Amino acid sequence: MLKITGLDKLQKELKEITQALNRLDGDLGAVSFDPHDPMSIEAAIQSVNQIVDNRIESYTDNPFVGSLAEKMKNQYRESILQKAAEARLQSNEDS
Repeated sequence: MLKITGLDKLQKELKEITQALNRLDGDLGAVSFDPHDPMSIEAAIQSVNQIVDNRIESYTDNPFVGSLAEKMKNQYRESILQKAAEARLQSNEDS
């Protein structure tokens, strides 16, 4: 007979993942920045990181949630950097 153990831990982790995803779903908030000011851009990135961290703070021990949060932060970071670059390009074209 085959005995499977550890399902309680797996069920707990899956429940936490679901709860974390629900907390990250939807509008996270808004940040603003000056596309010509690197400090302002970095502050916006840090603000988004803090928003994500705050949403999942109850699940930091869950490795999947932590990995997901890092991927989200990287995507938001890239999005902010891209928007800043586009805004700088647009302002150069306008002048």
